[in-house]
Amino acid sequence: MTETVSGKHGKGAFDGMTRRRIVGAGLLAVAVASGLAPATAFAQAASTGAAQQIADHFSSVKTMQGEFVQFGPRGEQTGGKFFIERPGKLRFNYDAPSPMRVISDGRNVVIGNSKLNTWDIYPLSKTPLSLLLSERIDLSAKMVRNVKEEPDLITIALGDRTIFGDSTITMMFDPKSFELRQWTITDAQAKDTSVMIFNVKTGVKFDESVFAVPYDAVQKKGNR
Repeated sequence: MTETVSGKHGKGAFDGMTRRRIVGAGLLAVAVASGLAPATAFAQAASTGAAQQIADHFSSVKTMQGEFVQFGPRGEQTGGKFFIERPGKLRFNYDAPSPMRVISDGRNVVIGNSKLNTWDIYPLSKTPLSLLLSERIDLSAKMVRNVKEEPDLITIALGDRTIFGDSTITMMFDPKSFELRQWTITDAQAKDTSVMIFNVKTGVKFDESVFAVPYDAVQKKGNR
């Protein structure tokens, strides 16, 4: 499996993002969900059970792969392919000319820059990706920031103060198909990174090498 794929979205602008924001974004989503509902709206959504039903459906999808377009806080854009295996595993292959690689093996998230030959490593539990990749999304848990239910969109915002200085991940679902459309991660500086996903396939079987973290290479670079 190659670590990058060529495509029309790669513009190289992604290089300017900080590694911390890459992880904080877990990389991702398209337009920050504006006007998240107050607590009363959360109560209404929870009472119908629609939001939890969608969250349960998403949690039941154990594997998925597809393409993505990522928008950074300064409007930078790139794309590529993603691979997810629940719980905790993820890989982003960015289109050339971006040199970035992101891999989570269920314990750690590593970000590699093939151009600079550098690696950064973070515990998965300390990144917003842990919320996206969890075994189950429980909307009764304290991590729920808000839920907004509309005829054409269900928005679920999750956050945790222990994660990168209180980052938030906002996931947007189709209320009819229950499919995840996009997600946005807002970091502690209120900067957003958004990811739109498409051509998604579920129930895919992956080789173990897809989510293998190259710990030998990471350690050689003196990372923690």
